[in-house]
Amino acid sequence: MKKTGFGKGKWNGVGGKVEPGESVEQAAKREALEEIGVTITISDLLKVADIQFLFPQGLDKNNNQQVSVFLVNNWQGEPTESSEMKPKWFKTSEIPYQQMWSDDKLWLPEVLRGRKISAEFTFDKKEEISKFLITDLALKPVTA
Repeated sequence: MKKTGFGKGKWNGVGGKVEPGESVEQAAKREALEEIGVTITISDLLKVADIQFLFPQGLDKNNNQQVSVFLVNNWQGEPTESSEMKPKWFKTSEIPYQQMWSDDKLWLPEVLRGRKISAEFTFDKKEEISKFLITDLALKPVTA
């Protein structure tokens, strides 16, 4: 559960901004430690998605994001709450999509099925999806 900043009050994955001189993988490792207190090894990161989030309808355009999504099955430590995040495990059949960003229900199940994707989501002023494109990197695009 995101406790502060952009996305506050929504279930979300661990993550954040890449610091100067840092790779996306190094940022993922750092954010995992900062947000939930676990240590991961970069070689254990499996990149499963590249997603672009656009907020053009009067929202702060600084919120536009290019996100790399990784899965990791090995880590050291027990996920613990921080000032930023409150981690919680969910069965895949019980993921609380209604308490997440509206795009998550469209791409996360695909990633959890083992697919690798590229996606773009455009949001309106109410933070709802106005258009999207999801491309299964092994198949063809799905749009709406």
